[in-house]
Amino acid sequence: MLASRALGLVGRRALSTSMRLRAHGSVVKSDDYALPIYVDRRDYPLPDVAHVKSLSASQKALKEKEKAAWSSLSTEEKVELYRLKFNETFAEMNQGSNEWKTVVGGALFFIGITALVLIWEKFYVYGPIPHTFEEDWVAMQTKRMLDMKVAPVQGFSAKWDYDRNKWKK
Repeated sequence: MLASRALGLVGRRALSTSMRLRAHGSVVKSDDYALPIYVDRRDYPLPDVAHVKSLSASQKALKEKEKAAWSSLSTEEKVELYRLKFNETFAEMNQGSNEWKTVVGGALFFIGITALVLIWEKFYVYGPIPHTFEEDWVAMQTKRMLDMKVAPVQGFSAKWDYDRNKWKK
């Protein structure tokens, strides 16, 4: 049933137009994402649409006054006309923000929490280091492997000089 309604909509109007949807008993109008939108970007200095879409009466009067000589406009009126078309100036877009401090602080916070978890695990989760990691044990195991001539062709014992009792260079 939903598919037949969707196909019926295609015949009546294009999919890119805005649609009215029923949600929980009320009508909800969805935005039309096929139309151009306003965006402040340094690499795209002239947006497709103006910042202010619906003008008030004073703004409409100012737009009519704009059609005459610009020398008759005051500085405040010129700034207001600019703000009708653009939200930010290039200086305002280029102005740095302090958001990096929040990001670095958040990252350091989570790194600190992770360090605390690792320290807790070291003391309360992991047991003591096995005795097989001690230097004496490793030396005894190495001597035993050399005495047994483990992998004498290309392996462990192949790197030991049995005549001089030291590792080959």
